Amino acid sequence: MGLERSLIQSIAAELAETQTPRGSRVRRGVGDDAAVVRARPVCVVSVDTMVDGVHFRLHPDWASAAEVGHRALAGALSDLAAMGAEPGEAYLALGLPEGFGEEQALELVRGAQALASVTGTTIAGGDVVSTRALTVSITVVGWAEHEHQLIGRDGARAGDLVGVTGRLGGAGARLAVLEGRATSIDTAAGTLARAQSPRPRLKEGRALAAAGAHAMIDLSDGLATDASHIARASDVHLRIDLETLPLEEGVAEISAELAAPPWRLAAEGGEDYELLFTVSPAERTHLERTLHEAGGAQATWIGRATAGPSGVSFLDVHGNEQRLEGFQHRW
Repeated sequence: MGLERSLIQSIAAELAETQTPRGSRVRRGVGDDAAVVRARPVCVVSVDTMVDGVHFRLHPDWASAAEVGHRALAGALSDLAAMGAEPGEAYLALGLPEGFGEEQALELVRGAQALASVTGTTIAGGDVVSTRALTVSITVVGWAEHEHQLIGRDGARAGDLVGVTGRLGGAGARLAVLEGRATSIDTAAGTLARAQSPRPRLKEGRALAAAGAHAMIDLSDGLATDASHIARASDVHLRIDLETLPLEEGVAEISAELAAPPWRLAAEGGEDYELLFTVSPAERTHLERTLHEAGGAQATWIGRATAGPSGVSFLDVHGNEQRLEGFQHRW
């Protein structure tokens, strides 16, 4: 029996033991030529690929196989969160290099499955092939009953408030520590752990969409990059007050080591997987209440949308515009 066939059977057995019952939607999953899923009215699909040496580094000090599996699924599910979709199924394709054994592959799958379990996602299929570098490609499928329940990047309006969920800068701080540009300090321990195992803001995304948010995006490439996507798609100008950015614990201390203002890590660092959104000022209180009732992360108001030209202005405490660079995936 070839390694790929053996591994697929091992993955199927692993998922059969660890996944919760599929319920009525997934009629056939791992083990058949294709998955069979009972559809809901609106389907939301996203594909995300991560490659060793580009998006992560498989190394004991950087990321274990389980952490790679977790992060790959988290990144894909974060795209569903940004649309306000309910997670459904995930399809996992692994490109395995020479020397990456079956046990490591199962560890990776277990990492993805652990996150799938807590987010209500079913890993319903996938593939295994040989590649030169470890590659994890995940297709996620989300669902909604009506298209108007979903949200895109193109709905921001002049006068909207700009908000963000949770806290920022943790992933950038962790990268600085891993690269040796800063040292791990006690106050940063929680930050580094959260950045190592991010959680997609799925319930927050659904709550924000239900509360009337006009536009939304997940912060995978960092605020400096992702804010511009909303601005361009919506043909508005976003004015972001850098001093209002909510910081993860320990980010200020690590920024001091780097001789940089704390907002730089928060704005330029990628992979925080928080949600950036806009909403009418009239809906602010309703949105905050909806997020709280959903048990979601708190929203912080960081700016306002104005009439074009489309673009983003990042302003420091003195009102001076700062030039920021978006996050580039490289290790």
